[in-house]
Amino acid sequence: MTGTRARLRAAACSDIGLHRATNQDAAFTSSWGAAVADGVGGGPAGDLASATFIHRLAAGRLDGLEPVQLADSVRSANWDLRAHVERDPSLRGMATTFTGIFVARDGGVLLAHTGDSRAYRLRGGQLVQVSRDDSLVQALVDQGLVSIAEAASHPRRNLITASLSGAERDTATVIAFDAPAGDRWLLCSDGLTDYVPDAEIRALLMNIPDAAAAAEACVALALDAGSRDNVTAVVCDVVDPELRRTRGLAARRAELAPTSFYGAAATRFMEGLESA
Repeated sequence: MTGTRARLRAAACSDIGLHRATNQDAAFTSSWGAAVADGVGGGPAGDLASATFIHRLAAGRLDGLEPVQLADSVRSANWDLRAHVERDPSLRGMATTFTGIFVARDGGVLLAHTGDSRAYRLRGGQLVQVSRDDSLVQALVDQGLVSIAEAASHPRRNLITASLSGAERDTATVIAFDAPAGDRWLLCSDGLTDYVPDAEIRALLMNIPDAAAAAEACVALALDAGSRDNVTAVVCDVVDPELRRTRGLAARRAELAPTSFYGAAATRFMEGLESA
């Protein structure tokens, strides 16, 4: 099945924003997966939590996994957070959200998610949010107590109900999707989605073919909209594995670029990490 696995042409952009002292967002991209993590506000060392988790996950090179293997890898990365807390009790309470997609063994992709960072899929011109926010406001929407329109500006929209903190009870939802060539995925922190409507994000993703340029434009759009948070956008284009074999060596190498890190993950733990 190795020859039929999808590949990702992925890029990201992360910005501290105009109102924060540190960037608590972290992200990575590769040809086999990509993810974003957002340190939980109000807790200690959110940047350490997100960067620790992203680096541990990326070091595993999660290429061609079954869902249970991805869940195990998330659990192992979460244990690294607990190890930090055990070494330094002042870090107790640090936590991060997490949303990532990874090439699956069956040729599709696996989405893993916890918290309120989001995953969107653009297919055939239609942008769909495929992750579900683990948040108080989402629970209120599910119960019919708050409308979707009201949720967008609800004063408690950033109160999350799940995250990764190193605790035994922490989990991430893993969902399998097919991955036809031409699909475009957006993974992002709430610094984008709290300030920019989905319709504007869709228009941008439709009109900018290059993944890196699209990610940069998403971040710029959020900052222009007055985002008061860190902003991170990861754009992943699904590449046809059959087409890859017929293209030139330079093109194939470009699609198999080394793992890249962004935000807090670009400033922490870079020593000794092998590129994949």
